Amino acid sequence: MRRNVIETVLGGVVLAVAAVFLAFAYKSADLRKVQGYDVTANFNSITGLQSGADVRISGVKVGTVTALTLDPTSYQAVVHLSVDNSVKLPKDTAAVIASESLLGGKFLSLEPGGDPDAIKPNGKIEFTQSTPGLEQLLGQVIFSLQSMSKSGDQANGQQGQAPAQPPKL
Repeated sequence: MRRNVIETVLGGVVLAVAAVFLAFAYKSADLRKVQGYDVTANFNSITGLQSGADVRISGVKVGTVTALTLDPTSYQAVVHLSVDNSVKLPKDTAAVIASESLLGGKFLSLEPGGDPDAIKPNGKIEFTQSTPGLEQLLGQVIFSLQSMSKSGDQANGQQGQAPAQPPKL
């Protein structure tokens, strides 16, 4: 009987410690949804970006991606985001889809410009840049390595040859 009481108390302590860690993780993860004004941005490709992803300026969370839709006329991806009311984005702000790590996880990085006029609520970010996919990056690396090896082979082949002799008459 005494053993069951000790196990029960120990189980309660473990659950209490787990609840403290869970609360700490929730607070430090900054999972809050940013309430602010809505802005849209059109991209050619948003592969890996999901609704609920962070919107950051210089690594600081200033917003949240609220929805992803497709423009039926241009067939571009439209990213709807909510930006904190305290952040006034210049009209020449650029939006770039960036990776959090090699394993995935995308977020929207905003790079403010120098225009004195700000984007109005329900406005649009004009300057966008999609990140290339992993396959495209690997293809570029392989292509550049092949072109480097070919130029190296040609240079080596020309150095090892004797100068051409003019034909004898």
